[in-house]
Amino acid sequence: MVPVVQVRAADALGLVPFPAGCDLLQVLWCPRSHDGCWVAPQVHWRDAAAVTNVREAPAVPTADVYGHVPRPCVVHPELVTEYPSWDLPDELRDTLEPRFEQVEAETGWHYQYHLSTAPGTKLGGYPGWSQDPQWPDCSVCGERMAHLLTVESWEADGESRRTWTPVEDQGVRYEDTGLMLGDAGGVYLFECRSCPGRPVEVRYDCA
Repeated sequence: MVPVVQVRAADALGLVPFPAGCDLLQVLWCPRSHDGCWVAPQVHWRDAAAVTNVREAPAVPTADVYGHVPRPCVVHPELVTEYPSWDLPDELRDTLEPRFEQVEAETGWHYQYHLSTAPGTKLGGYPGWSQDPQWPDCSVCGERMAHLLTVESWEADGESRRTWTPVEDQGVRYEDTGLMLGDAGGVYLFECRSCPGRPVEVRYDCA
């Protein structure tokens, strides 16, 4: 297993509710391919105070893991407002299309690329699907699951930087995360917040 994301509740900006008694979210995955899936994620909610003896990180596998091991980095959370992209119902999209066209004519901002879903790794919000949405229902209670985490191959591209990059980071050159998930796609984690243990489902898509 390799670490992918670690977030403390104090840094999560209220984007996801932490289980009672937990203040640390850790997401790891096995970077090897599993039954046609790129990676095999695991979600762990923990009490940071209960972590006493920190073990040494295991050696990272070298075979069959290209693009599946993220480069270590520090997270600086940024709170943004998102709107559904491919998850926007067709009827509502048709209603809003004239507004989208007006905004694009006046600003050059395209709803899909600049104003709907923020790119890159994120908690909560909407998945930035590259293909048709695959939002799962809980296999236990049947309720629609909540989006917990997106991990994408790229944090941003030339188009998305125009509207999603923080003002203080404009013009800053970012190091890439070292990920290549599918054909520049993403891994999306969903959870049921009603069922005990908060069951998790994973979805994958390619650009």
